[in-house]
Amino acid sequence: MTRNNPSRSSGRQGRPGRTSGAKPGQVAHPRWSSRPARPEATDREGNTARSLPPVPGEQRPAEPAPGRAARSAPKERAPKPAQGAPKGAGAKKPARQGRKPGAVRAPKALRPAQPVLRQPSGDPLVGERYEVEVGPVAHGGHCVARHEGRVLFVRHALPGERVVAQVTEGTTTSRFLRADAVEVLEAAKDRIEAPCPFSGPGRCGGCDWQHVTPGGQRKLKAAVLTEQLAKLAGLTPEEAHWDGSVEPVGGKLPAGEVPAWRTRVQYAVAEEGAIGLRKHRSHDVQPIDRCLIAAPGVTELGIESRDWTGVASVEAIAASGSSDRQVILRPRPGEQLPLVELDRETSIARIDEQDLFHRVHGRTFVRERAVDRTWRVSEGGFWQIHPEAPDTLVDAVLTGLDPQWGESALDLYCGVGLFAGALAERVGEEGAVLGIESGKQAVNDARHNLAALEHVRIECDKVETLLPRTGITSTDLIVLDPPRAGAGRDTVAHLSSLEARRIAYVACDPAALARDLAFFREGGYRPVSLRAFDLFPMTQHFECVAILEPAE
Repeated sequence: MTRNNPSRSSGRQGRPGRTSGAKPGQVAHPRWSSRPARPEATDREGNTARSLPPVPGEQRPAEPAPGRAARSAPKERAPKPAQGAPKGAGAKKPARQGRKPGAVRAPKALRPAQPVLRQPSGDPLVGERYEVEVGPVAHGGHCVARHEGRVLFVRHALPGERVVAQVTEGTTTSRFLRADAVEVLEAAKDRIEAPCPFSGPGRCGGCDWQHVTPGGQRKLKAAVLTEQLAKLAGLTPEEAHWDGSVEPVGGKLPAGEVPAWRTRVQYAVAEEGAIGLRKHRSHDVQPIDRCLIAAPGVTELGIESRDWTGVASVEAIAASGSSDRQVILRPRPGEQLPLVELDRETSIARIDEQDLFHRVHGRTFVRERAVDRTWRVSEGGFWQIHPEAPDTLVDAVLTGLDPQWGESALDLYCGVGLFAGALAERVGEEGAVLGIESGKQAVNDARHNLAALEHVRIECDKVETLLPRTGITSTDLIVLDPPRAGAGRDTVAHLSSLEARRIAYVACDPAALARDLAFFREGGYRPVSLRAFDLFPMTQHFECVAILEPAE
């Protein structure tokens, strides 16, 4: 395996490395020679794209015969120039489409989503209104109701309420309908007037629970986690060693005040240049003049007061612990980048039509401050958006793992190195930490951020691809912070085989966490601690940290 950074010895200078049989510069034991097949992506029920029933009218490509690779259509060759013609006559040579020097592909979070349009069957029911009694909360920022036996997922409602629900998606043949509560007939005790003027049916989709008290929001999130643990992991809160609460983060605010926690805001721009946020499950833009949950560092830029004609999206980043600000623009196809003048000094960058990142003015990175260290985060890369999230999550991970001097640890999906750096401080120079991350720019940042820690290595590849090739057969500790889809059965099975003393699982999606906890149980691990944190007030989202140990 070719390395992107120089070889480092383990331990302090002048001391021999760890006696694991690895030569200097190796990750650990000799690598495995075979490369496992990549698992197919599955949905929450375990279905793959091939096992799902076809949508009416959908044409699926024929699968290649077993053992044979599908052949692509033959490429058409350009006609040869006539004999005697001067060199270069005829069709011009196509221009190269490669990246320009210094251009960097933008993170996936900054790329526009490509919707898959499917024609639903049946007669549309959008706009129909039904009087319903609202049942329990469900994962996704809505509650469950029924009308004549059919399930409705109703937003802007609360359990126990009686509302008039207006259908927003679905037909007469749909298994379920989506709807908004457009009139509340009997209100729940946790209902309040939404403080944001842009919240409500058919409006901004950024927040899910603006109409709920802070305590009521946390109860809803706790109910979602309880339901997902039971449904997907077969665990009660007691069996998961969870106290059943979602812990608030940050100081208590006066009644009616909204926590301004979001240090990164992705704005959308309407055709006429008005800036706003996307409506729920829509590409339509809700114009706004202020986002109440945006951090002060974002609000002070004055983005909402500008005309953004010719721009498709604007991302604003306000670093925590430093004065760094960054704005990343995506011009509309064929449009020139406008002259950007904001209310305070800000670094400016743009994303071109090939999803490449270009510096326009200032730095390409911001400096974040967390766990007594400064972290470089470049080109709009991932960083927790609540200013207190990094310290909160690191504290929960270290408390649960209790790292000891000289232990070895893995930090999987390590980003810019937050958990790897915290682990390295605890295991000391006699220990070793290996971080794995698939984003190339995040790996560059992690190596920069942790360059002073010689017992830390950061490798660039997908976890499911690289980890088996390292040849590592055992480790003391594991931290994994996978994307929203979770780690998956194969990765969890591999981690379970490493005989770690403890594993910390950081999750942003309760369904993915519950599925992976079930896979860990198959591998012989059980949760000994589970904590949930309300790091995204007003929304359906929250963060969890589960600590696992080998089952007795």
